[in-house]
Amino acid sequence: MVNRNLGSLILAGGVLLVSAGCPAKEGTGLWRWEKKEGTSLAILGPDGPLWQLNYGPDDDHVYFHPLMTTEGSLLTWDRPPDHIWHHGLWFSWKYIDTVNYWEVDRETGRPAGRTSWSNVWVSTGKDLEARVDMDLDYRPVGAEAPVLTEKRLIEVQPPDADGVYAIDWTGAFEAAADVVLDRTLPPWEPGGQYNGGYAGLSVRLAEALVDREIMTSEGPAETWAHDRYRGRHIGLDYSGLAAGRPAGIAILDHPGNPRSPTPWYVIRSSPMSWFNPAVLTDEPLALRAGETFVLRYRVLIHSGRWDAERLKNEAARFAAESQ
Repeated sequence: MVNRNLGSLILAGGVLLVSAGCPAKEGTGLWRWEKKEGTSLAILGPDGPLWQLNYGPDDDHVYFHPLMTTEGSLLTWDRPPDHIWHHGLWFSWKYIDTVNYWEVDRETGRPAGRTSWSNVWVSTGKDLEARVDMDLDYRPVGAEAPVLTEKRLIEVQPPDADGVYAIDWTGAFEAAADVVLDRTLPPWEPGGQYNGGYAGLSVRLAEALVDREIMTSEGPAETWAHDRYRGRHIGLDYSGLAAGRPAGIAILDHPGNPRSPTPWYVIRSSPMSWFNPAVLTDEPLALRAGETFVLRYRVLIHSGRWDAERLKNEAARFAAESQ
């Protein structure tokens, strides 16, 4: 993990701030780790969590919620009533061999394709850094053997002097059988739908986010159809006003990812703020048993608005740090 330990978090008037020059120490009274065995990991302050990673045995997916800025703005939404299978920041395939791993079945309340995890190993540092390793299996309900496996590494960096903190999300996948990773057909394919084309790492942003802007590494997103944007970029930032303060979440695509620069799928509608580096948008991914691939992303939680130059610089740093 790259340590950008440039400052410590303090609390002033109920608002989280960053103070340069003094490393944040575990258990100082301002911040503490909350580890619920087999369930969650969070950094807690006097007013609640800065972030929380959830991986309980009854969850359908591993996910982050809440994600807060160091100014105290909430940026994620878990289980919104319009899509109860959305979980803040989370990863899910849509279809594996036509089985749905994304949406819940109305009769069972669970997806027909199950994502399960084991061997969860959690490590936390004194400067608010964390590392979580786990093994994941993907299998249809009732199947004894997985069709796809994953070794996942999640690394959370401490906030820097500007209050920006990063989540590095890496998934190393191996096909346990011949499989096809697929999506709802996008609108340009026969029988496709205007809302098709998604799968993978996704963010559902907070309900209260207003004055929303989407910035790509090439400039503002300007071509929209059905409140949706699609384009290929090395990075994308979704920002808005949260409780009157500008803030956002950026995701960076690693140049070693399949089909990089990734196609993006972005929704800016009422009430949905959502985006996804959609590796399957253009075509499915067919794998033979034993074939492998790796997906790596960096997620950055920040105050303010970011421009294209900032995204390019952050993407270059991510590529250099994770070669």
